[in-house]
Parts: sequence; structure tokens; C-alpha cells
Amino acid sequence: MDKNKSCRSNQVGGQAVIEGVMMKNGTKVSLAVRKDDGTIEIKNSEFHPVKEKHKWLGWPLIRGIVGFFESLKLSFRTLSDSTEMLGLEDEEDKKKEEKKGGGTLVLMGISLVLGLALAVVLFTLLPTYLSGLIADALKLDKEAGYYFFALAGMEGVMKIIIFIAYLFSVSLMKDIRRTFQYHGAEHKSIACFESGMELTPENAKKCTRFHPRCGTSFMFVMVLLGVILGMFIPFDGWLRALIRIAILPIVMGLGYEFIMFAGKHQNWFTKMLSAPGLWMQRITTKEPDEYQLAIAICAIKSSMPDMFPDFSPEEYYITREQNKGHIAYEEPKKEKKKKGKDEAENSENQ
Repeated sequence: MDKNKSCRSNQVGGQAVIEGVMMKNGTKVSLAVRKDDGTIEIKNSEFHPVKEKHKWLGWPLIRGIVGFFESLKLSFRTLSDSTEMLGLEDEEDKKKEEKKGGGTLVLMGISLVLGLALAVVLFTLLPTYLSGLIADALKLDKEAGYYFFALAGMEGVMKIIIFIAYLFSVSLMKDIRRTFQYHGAEHKSIACFESGMELTPENAKKCTRFHPRCGTSFMFVMVLLGVILGMFIPFDGWLRALIRIAILPIVMGLGYEFIMFAGKHQNWFTKMLSAPGLWMQRITTKEPDEYQLAIAICAIKSSMPDMFPDFSPEEYYITREQNKGHIAYEEPKKEKKKKGKDEAENSENQ
């Protein structure tokens, strides 16, 4: 069992989307979504990392930076595919996109840039600014040896508060909460696969929904690394903020290496540093139902055709009535009022 578990570790990773899950196994990418009628649609594709052509981009530290932007690219592609598979775009929108040609890619690029800019503002500029205000309010001596250590610590606390507040706020949205359930299904199915158990919704349900390689854990590791590196930045104000932005690639690279290391090694050190990120997954993952687990399992099995050659998603189909939680589910129209009106008209005619 241990040997099997070791062979399966880090073999597959995924992403939750609206009413679905994407799984990536090497270059194979499988996206499974459940439609409002209970059926399952699967899209298989490939995603080749740039390090295949340029080996040096796969070196430690560098691979983390490259991997971060490749993950963003794959994430946007997956979200776009899932929206199309669910039919959430109406025909007019599709026609407009076809006329514009590459307009969709441009909009996705703009969205990516704006998203990164917002992240920099929320998690770099704002914490640095607020920490400076607090330091001034406390009248900390800028010449004291502890000053920049204190400043880095306050920045870390601010980042954590902003991060938690943001995650908690979005988790209150119905659609996001349901996506967080699929996030839980993604983690549970991966844990089931890596444990060596038979990959079924029943077995996956018994597994943990917290995983050390999750993006939530990655964000927390980046915060901790940012605190450590911030202690050695001998400036405050805007210059400090600009230096923090400049060293973000280093933080990404170190964070990636730790996440990969923690995924392969379970000891007191990795568990201690992974703990805050795992705690945060109590917000970003929710307990899934067996139907959502089935979708995650479909994505895993589809990404591993050699291991699951006889797999068919049909065994996980459900009825429209069983699919009431679906984002596009609509209650059947009630005929009671109409029926009562017809009976009244008939009695008058008689």
C-alpha cells in the first residue's frame, strides 16, 4: 500500500469550476461537468509546459514562477470551456465572439492583467501602506534594529486578515459555495486515488478534503515567505512596496518548491508550515455530495485512460430531480392555478 501510495503521489492535480472539476495528469487534461439534466460531459485535451522546449525553465525556483503563469493560463482556458459546456452563454454572445475572432482571448488577457493588478494592490501595496500607518501611530523608532522585523510582521498579519476576509466574503455567495463543494470533491477524490483505494464516490467520501498542494496552501506559504524576506528590506513606504513587488517571483519560486516538497514528505516540519493553509481550506472547500464526488472521479479516470480503460461516465448519470442543487436547475412550473381556473370555467359553462 505504501509503495502504491508513493507512486501515485503528485501524479494528478486539479481545479474546481462551476458544476465541474478539471484534472491534469502529466500533459493530459480532462474536464468533467454535470449538466442540468444530470448527464455528464467530458472534454479531453492536452497542455504542454514550456519547459518541454526549454529545459532550463524546469530548474528549481524558475519552474515555480513559470508554473504559476502556466497555471493561470490553464485555469482561464478551463473556466471558458466549462462555461461553454454548460451552455451558460447564450447564442447572441457566441455570435458576437465569432464575429470578433480573437476578441475573447483579448478579454481574457485583460481580465488576467486586472486580476493580477488587484492581487498586487490587496496583498502587497495595501498591507505595506497600513503597516506604515500603524508603525507611525505606535511611534516605532525607525533607527531601531527591530523596526523592519516589526514592519514585516505587521505586513504579514495584514495580508492574512485581508486574505481571510476576502475568502469568507466570497464563500457567502451561493454559486461560489457550490464551487467550493466541487473543490472539496477534487481534494477527496485525489486523496482517495493517492491512498490506493478503489476510486469510488463511497471511498472518496471517507477521505480528507484538505490537501497540502492546494492553491490556498500555496498562498499562505507565500505570505509566510514574504514575512521572512520582508525582514531584510531596509526601507519603508513606497520603496518598500516596490521592492516587495520586485521579489514576488522569488517568493513564488520558493513557495512552489515548498508545496511540492510538502506533498511528497510528511513530517513535523512540513506539517507545521502547511497547517495554516490547511486551516484556510475549511473556507475554500466544503463537503461535497456523492454526485459531486462522481464528477471529480470522472475527471481523474478520463485523464488516465491507460489505468481506467473501461471507464464510462454513464454509470454516474443522475436524473434531473436528483440534480436540484445545479446552478441551472429550474423548478417545474406549477399547474395548480391554471387547473383551478379551468375547472371554474367548466362549471360556469355547465
